[in-house]
Amino acid sequence: MKCFKLEEYTRGWIVGDFMPAIFRTKAIEVGIKSYKKGEKEEKSVHKYTWEITIVISGEIKMYNKILSKNEIILLEPGDVSEFECIEDTSLVIVKYPSNPNDKITIK
Repeated sequence: MKCFKLEEYTRGWIVGDFMPAIFRTKAIEVGIKSYKKGEKEEKSVHKYTWEITIVISGEIKMYNKILSKNEIILLEPGDVSEFECIEDTSLVIVKYPSNPNDKITIK
């Protein structure tokens, strides 16, 4: 058995084709992310990557819809994404395949 601390990993990303990673793989990425109320992510899109976002706690706004605990959103390649934290929030994010350079910021 090995033990790890989430804060040892870049922005909560623990599995994927990057370092540091608990498990390095090109198949998927897994991140456990925490955001404070009012934090936002810029509008972006993935060309090749699918992304599943699971709200563990808190509330976020995506696509003008409020998502809260236990709600899940699936972003397909080409879906434009941006979000805002309505309250302190924890998310689990799964992306497949792992492609750390596939996020394109839209200005």
